[in-house]
Amino acid sequence: MSHTVITTTTTTTRPSDGVLNLGYTRTIPGLLKIGQILALLVAFLCVHCVRGWPNWYAFQYFEVVVLWFLIALIIFLLMHLFRLQAKMPCINWPLTEFFHYSVGSVLILIASIVASVKAGGVSALVTASVFGFIATFLMVVSLWTSYSVSCAPHQTGAAV
Repeated sequence: MSHTVITTTTTTTRPSDGVLNLGYTRTIPGLLKIGQILALLVAFLCVHCVRGWPNWYAFQYFEVVVLWFLIALIIFLLMHLFRLQAKMPCINWPLTEFFHYSVGSVLILIASIVASVKAGGVSALVTASVFGFIATFLMVVSLWTSYSVSCAPHQTGAAV
């Protein structure tokens, strides 16, 4: 009685995007980052381009907070696009992004509340505060997804 065993090995290769990891922009974290960047950019431009702020200090705070987290998000996006996390393994990147989202959510929420209260009916400032709230919501979603990825217990797949 003869038996024949046929073994088939299938390998899949991802096409390399070269230097850029453009596939990241199609993932949920990538889309959330792009949405946050756009919302913060609109909020910053609305505040920066308006004349006659009703409350100077409130909108300076809003402008500084929004610009700071806009720059940080652009840096994080570029880090993912150019795969720079692998070149700096000494930094825990998921924890760094989790910290960024937690601090950013709180500060942008406070800045948006202050901006909406002090807008004084100026439509550009009201729009800026609305986009600040949108960015806050997107940051909370990113915080939740980064928490579930980095802090949730992982299944080992071992049989009990």
